[in-house]
Amino acid sequence: MARIIVCVDMDAFFASVEQRDDPGLRGKPIAVTGGGERTVITTSSYEARAYGVRTGMTVYEARKLCPHIILVVGNNRKYAEVCASLVEICLRFTPDTEVYSIDEVFLDITGSHHLFDGPENLGRAIKEAVKIELGIRCTVGIGPNILVAKLASDIAKPDGLRRIDEETVPSVFETLPVKKLWGIGPRTEEKLARMGIATCGQLGKAPLALLTKKFGVLGEQLKAMGNGKLERPLEVEAGEPKSIGHSITLPKDIWKRDEMLPCLLSLSERVGRRARRYGYKGRKIALTVRYADFVTFTRQVTLPAPTSDSGEIYRSAVAILDGIALKKSVRLFGVSLSSLGKEGGQMSLFRDPEKEKRAAMAKAMDAVNDKFGEHAITFASTIGEEREHKVISPAWRPSGVRKSDE
Repeated sequence: MARIIVCVDMDAFFASVEQRDDPGLRGKPIAVTGGGERTVITTSSYEARAYGVRTGMTVYEARKLCPHIILVVGNNRKYAEVCASLVEICLRFTPDTEVYSIDEVFLDITGSHHLFDGPENLGRAIKEAVKIELGIRCTVGIGPNILVAKLASDIAKPDGLRRIDEETVPSVFETLPVKKLWGIGPRTEEKLARMGIATCGQLGKAPLALLTKKFGVLGEQLKAMGNGKLERPLEVEAGEPKSIGHSITLPKDIWKRDEMLPCLLSLSERVGRRARRYGYKGRKIALTVRYADFVTFTRQVTLPAPTSDSGEIYRSAVAILDGIALKKSVRLFGVSLSSLGKEGGQMSLFRDPEKEKRAAMAKAMDAVNDKFGEHAITFASTIGEEREHKVISPAWRPSGVRKSDE
């Protein structure tokens, strides 16, 4: 049986939620940002997009294009709640649902569309439910796989519905620029252009040997994508996480070590707390550094035993930092824990009173924060670290270890 995949993509999601909740913003060019002076545009309304304002721009760039743009600091908790409601709506139509990001959900309706009088009527029913219950709009794309469904939603935006079935894929893809395909970024587009490949039709017809010579094993996937094929199944059940991490763009570029340490401690505590909450420990600690000129690199260490202890994560991050000869001031830090496994496993033959004391302290701090909210109790040296209005991570999910309360 041929699969039928739906992509539900929210229209200008953060901006639409803000316009929904503040009538004074409706019909006006707005942009949602993080807090602080170093923020970028996370989402802009369609009124702002008409001036060329796009995600990732600095506030300065946005104001040059649209001097009267209205800036709104984002409310991640509110967006997370709306996403959770969106998922509840989608689950009414099929249990085979993948939350791809906070504003995008894929549904496999192969076995359920007949209950709703076909794929298009099912898509219309989702759009109507989102409009009535959430007060915002979405676009629905339908296709034989997630690649085509995503493309259909992109073509139909905003507030549209488009189906591209297997029979119409060749005609749609023949002249479609390769950059329109999900997963093909500027660098891949540039490499393909140098090979004389500008459209999906050309990509699909390109010799496989030529593509694999240039792109290796990725060449086979690129050729399949050029023909509108992608075998990736939906991730209906979230698998085990590969890492747990947090990062922060600093309010200002910093150079001094004593300015960096409170930031690393704050990040380490967030990582450790999330790991403990979901019962994970990890053996690899990674520190990501981004210079003021946006040059970014990551260094990591492997511990002798898995940990979820914030102090141990912090000491490892500091050790990595001390091993780096910083050449420029730092704009961003990130700390992550990987090589994860569930807590438990083989117990040590010997007691470690100091380790037990730290575990008891972490448990007590977690209990207080669970009851009174994140950071109700924290390390003294992290007081004053910016916590509010962080840009929500692309890895965020409405449940499980990838759900962050930041």
